Amino acid sequence: MRSPLLRKEPWLEIYSEIIDVRSEGEYAEDRIPGAINLPVLNNKERAKIGTIYKQISPFEARKIGASLVAQNIAHHLSSHFADKKEDYCPLIYCWRGGQRSHSLALVLRQIGWQVAVLDGGYQTYRNYVCEQLETLPQQFNYNVLCGLTGTGKTQILQRMLQQGMQVLDLEKLAQHRGSLLGQAWENKLASQPSQKYFESLLLQQLQQCDRQKTIWIESESHKIGRIYLPQGLWEKMKQSPCIEIRLPLEERVTGLLQQYPHFIEHPDILKEKLQRLKPCYGKEKLQQWFEWCDRQQWRRLVEDLLRQHYDPAYQRSLNRLFQPAGQAIDLQDLEEQTINDTIAMLPK
Repeated sequence: MRSPLLRKEPWLEIYSEIIDVRSEGEYAEDRIPGAINLPVLNNKERAKIGTIYKQISPFEARKIGASLVAQNIAHHLSSHFADKKEDYCPLIYCWRGGQRSHSLALVLRQIGWQVAVLDGGYQTYRNYVCEQLETLPQQFNYNVLCGLTGTGKTQILQRMLQQGMQVLDLEKLAQHRGSLLGQAWENKLASQPSQKYFESLLLQQLQQCDRQKTIWIESESHKIGRIYLPQGLWEKMKQSPCIEIRLPLEERVTGLLQQYPHFIEHPDILKEKLQRLKPCYGKEKLQQWFEWCDRQQWRRLVEDLLRQHYDPAYQRSLNRLFQPAGQAIDLQDLEEQTINDTIAMLPK
């Protein structure tokens, strides 16, 4: 039978699949990237058992819990596992590698499948993530792409990635574009991942990078939306060389209107977000922005937001946190050929 731990990081081995048997709430907060969720106790059942454990007795809790676990495992057997072949070989984990994971593993082993259980469960994995993120980001060299809001940094990084260059897209991992209006809209206002799951995704991506090649990264703040960057990565970013991208204001406005059409379609949401700037710019300025929204004077609004808020804030942050730009590249537009020409000018 397959050993539960064939190496220090068993989740990096090749299994038929990795199964997280914790509740859907635990799974949503964080999990091993790529793991599927087959709860042996769901959120409500887990809460119920916890209440019985405290208010009645541990024995009653275990008895009722065993019944619920058996029902859930039976459901998984008749659905998820119904078409698995003889060579099926999963890795299973729960919170501590205890009763929940071993309950499912016992049944699957009785069927004849080779099953591995993660010793220490999710906590073993989480400790590993924290340890790795303390040191791994420091083992890479980075080039930081900087530039005012709307200069096309994200588009350039995306094209770099398509061309085979090594890119770490923190905004994509964080599901946020790193500003007041930056919540990702592509997933229908899906919320950002939890801090823990962001770190899991970040570690996964770093482990896929070649340490002999430079990683290209954008000049983010240490906080993207409500997600904080690991300290080791943040310190290395601040020490890394910067390349500044510059673009005429009119082109920046055009590009931003193309990137954020949802605010034009939902001005009430835009006003709600702008409301947060009232302490900085006052009631009169806020009212002016609202009037431009109502009149659909979008170019005027975006240009004023750039001049009044985004550009000064970005410049202060850049001067305070990052190295002076060693190279500046002026773009006339964000057309495909312009971006390709820009990438050709960057250090390799």
